[in-house]
Amino acid sequence: MTVGVLIFDKEKQDTHSGGSGCACCGTVFSGYLFDQLKSKKYKKILLMATGALMNSTSSQQGESIPGIAHAVAIEI
Repeated sequence: MTVGVLIFDKEKQDTHSGGSGCACCGTVFSGYLFDQLKSKKYKKILLMATGALMNSTSSQQGESIPGIAHAVAIEI
């Protein structure tokens, strides 16, 4: 699941390609996913925050856009 989908309304908010990075991941975990763990609906979660490492001119110059991801496994 993309965590940005749980936070933003794509019909009403102009998020473009944002809404799936580290801040959204932490927000959704500390609210929705943590509650799901406590209620034992989920027993294991792999939480992975992703991001693009770019500046405003790299895509205009035809350069590749490197990415980064941090994964955390959480089990009860």
